[in-house]
Amino acid sequence: MAGHVVAVEDVKSGERTDVAYEHPFIVRLCHWVNAVALFVLIGSGLQIFKAFPSFGAKIPQHNLINWPKSLALGGWLGGALQWHLTFMWIYIASGFVYIGYQLISGNYKQVLFGRRDIPGVWPMVRHYFFFAPKPPVNQPYNPLQKHAYSSAIVLGAISVATGLAIWKPVQFSWLAWLMGGFHWARLWHFLIMWALIAFIFGHLVMIVIHGWNNFVSMLTGWKKDPEYHLE
Repeated sequence: MAGHVVAVEDVKSGERTDVAYEHPFIVRLCHWVNAVALFVLIGSGLQIFKAFPSFGAKIPQHNLINWPKSLALGGWLGGALQWHLTFMWIYIASGFVYIGYQLISGNYKQVLFGRRDIPGVWPMVRHYFFFAPKPPVNQPYNPLQKHAYSSAIVLGAISVATGLAIWKPVQFSWLAWLMGGFHWARLWHFLIMWALIAFIFGHLVMIVIHGWNNFVSMLTGWKKDPEYHLE
């Protein structure tokens, strides 16, 4: 069971250490595949936007948002589209595998943000941003982490929907219509990208705050000296 804490004994020293199997293989695989896919999608997306830097109907707004060429991927519009469309399918596939595994295994209960987690969000915000005492931890993911990861899944689904509306505006005209039209779908897609970048930044900050063991657990699945103890 993911999150279950067990004690292991070092053969040489005889010391006992608590470890928890936090991240099953499928979760780790999808995490790293998705991380690479997002990196490529963001870089190629920035290059695609440079080809028409506008959210208007016809006239490009030059230098609406200008970033270094080194941050973009693909070299030109055609190259960026090839990267983007290729890794779009990898992004979608890894998302389906991740969600499917979570639902089938029941592991989603550890990650999904629910009504009972609402009271715990503000105490964690106070701890992380205002240096308040850390609330007691009794589960692998605290309420703020659950909120962040659940939001990331929603953002990922919206990014796919807006992306499909932009890629095939005729075939998915109903999607474009739901978003207010092609130009609005393009704007939503762009804003979702920045929301995901904000999530990634926060995710990296949390890795630094929680330490090396937290990072290693996403490589091996096991976390040494977890802060929680499940009954």
